[in-house]
Amino acid sequence: MTKLPSEKLNPVLIALDLDDTLLTKDLTIGPKTVKALQNCASRGIYIVPCSGRAENGILPFVRVLNIAGTQAGRFIIAMNGSTIFDLHKRETIYSRKVNADVLTFAYEEAIKRGFACQVYNSDTTFANVDNEFSRMDAKLCHLNLKVVDDFKSFLQTGHTKMLIPGKENEVAEFQKFLSRELGDRAVVFTSKPYFLEIMPPNVGKGEAIEYLCQYLQIPLEKAMSFGDSMNDETMIRMCGYSVGMSNGLKYIQDCAKFVTRLSNNEDGIGDFLNEFVF
Repeated sequence: MTKLPSEKLNPVLIALDLDDTLLTKDLTIGPKTVKALQNCASRGIYIVPCSGRAENGILPFVRVLNIAGTQAGRFIIAMNGSTIFDLHKRETIYSRKVNADVLTFAYEEAIKRGFACQVYNSDTTFANVDNEFSRMDAKLCHLNLKVVDDFKSFLQTGHTKMLIPGKENEVAEFQKFLSRELGDRAVVFTSKPYFLEIMPPNVGKGEAIEYLCQYLQIPLEKAMSFGDSMNDETMIRMCGYSVGMSNGLKYIQDCAKFVTRLSNNEDGIGDFLNEFVF
């Protein structure tokens, strides 16, 4: 069944996942989508990139949209909802961390299974080893890569998230184990089939959007979200106007109120905004 609006929508804030949603397979933003988002910003609608990437990994795409100098383009949500950054004040206005004991447990169990581990700040991927996965992640996210010799000690300050990359079937099995063992002490999910992520409890993109809406005095019912994968679930469930990508997981499409007509490679967001918002 087609899940399209029957009338024009009037969002006050639009939150956008990046990979496989806003971005094409070539990691670019389609021209129709750029124009549509700029039109939204000119009408005072907040445009908020909302990604698992760190802040510096999001900024290249903020520059493409060319709205950061406006009130509508001043906020980004990073680390799957662990941080919200105000580009005008140049400061983090919201931050949550995974506790050190959770990170240490996950790291020790990962090492037993031959996995590498990574944590982040705004511009650097910190890894326990330099391998194909750590290099791929750093390159994908436009971050520096630094190998930390005493990684276990490095975890003791807590971090916004941990990423454990690996082969798809092995990652899936490890996810089940960590979810069972950690319980409500962390959120454990896959952002891509080969990326296992550990987040603070009760933290996600949806929760970060809820916080930002309260900060801006915007009803959550007037927030629109676009997403494709499991790390988008909370914002798809929580936002009043939630939109799953036609190229996304069926589970996310089923959770969403609406689904785009076109994929991320076909300006799916731009098409949806032009047809159902303007």
